[in-house]
Amino acid sequence: MVRYLLERGKALGIPVASESALLVMLSRWENGHVEVTDTGYQRLFREFYGRTNEELGFPPEPLNESAQELRDRLTLARSIDRETLDLFQSQVNAVRGSDKRFGALVILDQLNKLVSQIEGIQKFSVSTEHRKRLAATLTDARTLAGWTALDRGSQLQAWQYHEDAKVSAREADSPNLLAHATAQQAVILLDMGESAAAVELLEYARQVVGNRAPALLRTWLTAAYGEGLAAVGRHDEALRAFDDAHTPMPNDPLDPEMPFLLLNDGHLTRWRGSALLRLGDHDAINELEAAAQKLESTPASAIRGQTGMFVDLAFAYAAAGDSRMAVEYARKARRLAAQIGSDRQRQRLANLELPDARGSGIARS
Repeated sequence: MVRYLLERGKALGIPVASESALLVMLSRWENGHVEVTDTGYQRLFREFYGRTNEELGFPPEPLNESAQELRDRLTLARSIDRETLDLFQSQVNAVRGSDKRFGALVILDQLNKLVSQIEGIQKFSVSTEHRKRLAATLTDARTLAGWTALDRGSQLQAWQYHEDAKVSAREADSPNLLAHATAQQAVILLDMGESAAAVELLEYARQVVGNRAPALLRTWLTAAYGEGLAAVGRHDEALRAFDDAHTPMPNDPLDPEMPFLLLNDGHLTRWRGSALLRLGDHDAINELEAAAQKLESTPASAIRGQTGMFVDLAFAYAAAGDSRMAVEYARKARRLAAQIGSDRQRQRLANLELPDARGSGIARS
C-alpha cells in the first residue's frame, strides 16, 4: 500500500513524504491518533480505499474537484491490464496461504484492505472483461474474508461478506463461485442453530450448478449438504450424501481454477466424522481419529480444520464417557485456537461438559 501511495502521489503531482514517514502517518491515522488534513493525501486515500471523504472521516471534498477525480479514477481503471488482474488473484492466494498456516489472526485486516482496493478499481472500470475478472477475484477475497470473520466470532460481518460475495459472483457470471459462496454462508446458519434455513441454502447452492460443476466442487457441495442434513437429524440421508461425495472426488484434489477449495480424502473423512457427531452416532470417534491420522501426514492441511477436528474429538470422547481423552483433545484444540485467534472454536469449547461416573451417550456439539 505504501509503495502504491508513493507512486500514485508522484503520478498525480502530489508531494508525498518518504516511505518510512508515510508508513508512520498511515499507522497513526488508522489507529485514530492523527487527522489527515492535506487534500493531496485525502485524495490518495480516497482512491486507494474506494471511499468518500465522509466514510474516511475527512472533511467533505470540494465540489469542483469531484469531476476531475472521477476522470482520474476512470483513467486508473483503464490502466489495469491482465498482469495486474493476475496480481490481484495472486495476492488473494498468498493471503489464503497465510490463512492455512496461521488462521484468521493475522489476515483479516489484510483482506479488508485488499477487498477495498479491488472494489475501488472495479466500480470505475468500463471494460466488461476486466469487470468480470475483478468480480471473480473479489468474490474469492470476500468469501475468504467472510470465513475468517466467522472464525473470529463475528457472524454479522461474515454474513455481509458472503452477501457481497454472491453479488460479485453474479457479476462474474460464475455459477461455481455463487454456489461456493452460498454453501459457505450456510455454515453461519449452522453455527447459529438455524439448521433448517442452512439446508435450504445448501439445496439452492447445489441447484445453481446442477451437474455442470467440476468434480471437486460437486464433492464439496455434496459433503456440505450432508453436514446440513446431519444438523437437522436426517441420519440416513446425511450418510448417503457423504457416500455420494466420494464418487466425483478427483484423484488430484487441487484445482487451480478453484483455489478456494481445500479438500482431500482426509478432509472428507473429518467432515463425515463431524456429521456423525451431530447425529449422535458412536462411530464418530473412529471416523475422526482416522481423519486425524490422514491429515497428520498431509502438509497442505489447514490449521483451522485441524482445530475444529480436535474440538469434535473432545466432544466425541466426552459423549462416550472418556474424560481423559476428552481433556487431551480439548487441550490440543485450545492451544491451536489461541494460536490462530479462533473465537469460534473457543466458544464451542466453552460448552464442553466432561462426563461424570454415570457416563452418557454421544453429545451434540
